[in-house]
Amino acid sequence: MDTYKIQIIQTVIVLVLLLAIRFIIKHSINRTLKKFNFTLQRRKMTLKIMNFFIIMSAIIALTGIWGIEREKLMIFISSVLTILGIAFFAQWSILANITAGLILYFNHPMKLGDHIRILEKDFIIEGEVHDVTFFFVHIISPEGDRITIPNSIVLQKNLSVGHPEKKKKTSKKPASKPGLD
Repeated sequence: MDTYKIQIIQTVIVLVLLLAIRFIIKHSINRTLKKFNFTLQRRKMTLKIMNFFIIMSAIIALTGIWGIEREKLMIFISSVLTILGIAFFAQWSILANITAGLILYFNHPMKLGDHIRILEKDFIIEGEVHDVTFFFVHIISPEGDRITIPNSIVLQKNLSVGHPEKKKKTSKKPASKPGLD
């Protein structure tokens, strides 16, 4: 059989296998996240991460199938890693924010829709958590302003997580009886 036909068949097999793996993993992730009552936004983020790893696996497998020379592949990979290394060195907080975003996403009591207060020495940031992305937490202030805070900062600061409705209900003073003043 012609070499190209074999490579095409192998490529189709790899793509079908990766699609099957993606399907299985997607349903497993959805089932697990639904079981623990994670929000739709959290499921989407997890699926994006999973898709990234599947695409990287496909690229690695396809480069092996199509016989890209190891030397050329290593030069390409080292060039990409060098560029990424320089970018991370220049913006070292990018990696910290991605890592912090994953920690916030999976292990932090703060969830989308929660009312939070970031307790800072000089000022307090308060609002509803609107979104948690790879780099930022988006908060909508009581005035309606959108505040973005780097994930690594949110992890470093003290947070008060609660619901403003509960605080309003408990902070009401009992009405004084007339004539007792």
